[in-house]
Amino acid sequence: MKKHYVAALLALAAPIAGAQTSVTLYGVADIGFEFLNHANANGNTLTRMNSGNVSGSRWGLRGAEGLGGTLKAIFALENGFDLDTGVMSQGGRLFGRQAFVGLEDQWGRITLGRQQSALYDLLINYEPMVLAARYSALGMDPALVGRYDNTAKYTGKFGPVTAIAFYSFARGSTITSATGSAIAGETPGDVKSDRAMGGGLEYASGPFGATLIYDQQQGTRGITGQNSDQTDRRIAAAANFSFGNSTILAGYRWFNGDIGGSRRNDLYWLGYRYNATPALTLTGAGYYFNNRRNGQDPWELVASANYALSKRTDAFLTVGYVRNKDNSNLGLNGFGSTITPGASQLGASMSIRHKF
Repeated sequence: MKKHYVAALLALAAPIAGAQTSVTLYGVADIGFEFLNHANANGNTLTRMNSGNVSGSRWGLRGAEGLGGTLKAIFALENGFDLDTGVMSQGGRLFGRQAFVGLEDQWGRITLGRQQSALYDLLINYEPMVLAARYSALGMDPALVGRYDNTAKYTGKFGPVTAIAFYSFARGSTITSATGSAIAGETPGDVKSDRAMGGGLEYASGPFGATLIYDQQQGTRGITGQNSDQTDRRIAAAANFSFGNSTILAGYRWFNGDIGGSRRNDLYWLGYRYNATPALTLTGAGYYFNNRRNGQDPWELVASANYALSKRTDAFLTVGYVRNKDNSNLGLNGFGSTITPGASQLGASMSIRHKF
């Protein structure tokens, strides 16, 4: 009897004894120099040091604990910062890039907290400049790297298919009042205020990959000119195909919304990536923004060379050109940023990036 009792205790304890806990510290340090012409209303040039030219500088902690069988608890805390000043990014949030905890097994993961949207998770593999902070599609639509507060999210991977669905109870808009700024939260009696939802599917197998994504945001009660019945909707579709040392990438983003005013526009991109050597990667991309409400339809060309100095450290040289139309104000760093309205802009950046 005693032997059977001891055996039963050992059997119950086995999942606990076999459970493993891991915590990883990781990060990216990215900094460089940038030159721009037509960088203000007077048409002056600008030379500056920038953090996060290619990848946003960050540090983070992620971990997992086995709970028995295939089930495990997971978490991530990720801080974004400017390397040139040491100031926190994402509006000064301590963990503005990600902050979540959840459970994961063979059927996928469910996570709760501040998290990336499906646009961010899935489009990054199909945007030629990898949604870089500068000189990419991100400048034409910052929501492509959207993050939402108060978010419940499901992510599942089944062979070549990845599925994502999320719901944000309050996405975290910043409300400015006479007493200062505050982050919007859930509003009693108005479940739609500041809400977001969406999801996407990706198929990636061998040389081919494709994705289809939906994203929706509701207006925020408390922000002047907004209400919760206002809606911004985005649909994105993209694909890539690799052959030899080359990859072709193409994508389209549809937008229709009335948060902050009625808008309707399309964003297209096409890119080519060539692995010239094991260390050198060359990328070229073109972007076109079609404004359906007026004739302000700018386009942008970008070329980049990435040289891997080691597995963790690489250097970048990126050159970009923007052509504006009908007084549009797209710059290489986004709409309304460092650009003379209606003028073209030429820019170049040199960066070094270290991953740890």
